[in-house]
Amino acid sequence: MEEKILILDFGSQYTQLIARRIRELNVYCEIFPYNHFPEPGDDVKGIILSGSPYSIRDEDAPIPDIDRFKTRIPILGICYGAQFLAQKYGGEVLPANSREYGRAFLDFIDQENPLLKGLSEKTQVWMSHGDTIMSLPESYKVISSTEDIRVGAFAIEGEPTFGLQFHPEVYHTTEGSKILQNFLSEVCNCKANWTPDSFVETTIAELKEKVGKDNVVLGLSGGVDSSVAAILLNRAIGDQLYCIFVDNGLLRKNEFESVLDSYKNMGLNVIGVDARQKFMNDLKGVEEPEQKRKSIGKNFIEVFEKEALKIPDVKWLGQGTIYPDVIESVSVNGPSATIKSHHNVGGLPEKMNLKIIEPLRLLFKDEVRRVGKAMNLKHSLLGRHPFPGPGLGIRILGEVTSEKVRILQDADDIYISGLKEFDLYDKVWQAATILLPVQSVGVMGDERTYENVVALRAVGSTDGMTADWTHLPYDFLSKVSSEIINKVKGINRVVYDISSKPPATIEWE
Repeated sequence: MEEKILILDFGSQYTQLIARRIRELNVYCEIFPYNHFPEPGDDVKGIILSGSPYSIRDEDAPIPDIDRFKTRIPILGICYGAQFLAQKYGGEVLPANSREYGRAFLDFIDQENPLLKGLSEKTQVWMSHGDTIMSLPESYKVISSTEDIRVGAFAIEGEPTFGLQFHPEVYHTTEGSKILQNFLSEVCNCKANWTPDSFVETTIAELKEKVGKDNVVLGLSGGVDSSVAAILLNRAIGDQLYCIFVDNGLLRKNEFESVLDSYKNMGLNVIGVDARQKFMNDLKGVEEPEQKRKSIGKNFIEVFEKEALKIPDVKWLGQGTIYPDVIESVSVNGPSATIKSHHNVGGLPEKMNLKIIEPLRLLFKDEVRRVGKAMNLKHSLLGRHPFPGPGLGIRILGEVTSEKVRILQDADDIYISGLKEFDLYDKVWQAATILLPVQSVGVMGDERTYENVVALRAVGSTDGMTADWTHLPYDFLSKVSSEIINKVKGINRVVYDISSKPPATIEWE
């Protein structure tokens, strides 16, 4: 990469959002824990200090070592980062009289300062802090204020260091992107040349050099990440790439055949494996969600390994790992608690003595889609909703049987087809049908029925970290409900899930 911004993470919930905003401005950036980041080289054009759940006054407050490059490299402190810059160098940070949280308006803006150049009078910003900067060190200058907060932002005279007590990265700061753009262009002199096309070109060259004449094996899932990873590898090394697509019996209706066909039309060398019976046999009697995930994951590894061993001279295992997975593994507080097991290839690299190659490990989900678009992948593939690795296995609550899979596939097919027919599919981030371990009384014709209930789920989200339920039109829900009950034998009731994440998760298991 020619140029980049380093973001030092102090554990803020907004750190990933800072990175997304920087990248939307076509500048490459990376997130590192505040206490474990590389020595900035000539390619580092600026450093951003994130917010934090800590107070700078806490005994165990995170303190980064920035003295060796402060004054030399532009620095922007956001919220906690700004308070750190004030307190460490001689200012004073104290508890605010009242918690400074929510919308505020800048009633003083130093328009001469490069960071705030071109901002509108009374522009709206978003505050989220319990402490406030009461006094600044001698060489610091206030460059913006609100009615209640004198030090809304500051600059250090004679060096390219700035602090904001508000969050420019959030939507509620209406000109936040303008402030970040000013930091990148006016202060850091970034060229802003990090685009999907440049990523494709650079990555293909790097993959060619890294892989050489070796063969690579990649597990395809039908999802966006593995598909884009496969196309990138295919463009770099052609028929040295072998893809394996496993039918675990828990895919959507007719998905194995249709996705396999679309992969072959893209020129990929794909091995389709029908392993439905193996997966279903091992799920007999298993009801606990984590045990189901482990059973499905274990069988995937066994099937994948068996097929991969048939391929000659395989030295690399390709994976569709994306940047949020990488950040999570090196976060300030270590990996998050296990809410659920991830469905991946587990210990395969060590077991088969393979090296890992991850073409997308630097990208967020929306960037993966943009890269796919730059390589002319079809929208039908790039616009696909996320689908869990264990598939319908975690959308059938309780034990999974072939009959339950059939019922859920039929109901889900009606729901997903309906979303597309009503032009709602692309307006939803993820949609799911869940078969509940509940039977209810119904009436069909003159007879009483005692059959299954399905729940429909649709959420809006950016990256799955948080999600809100989608307000689908009543006439659509009515039509889909009627069609499912009339056409799917075994269902007599349809409900709609209106829970958000948090506190609920997107999937039910």
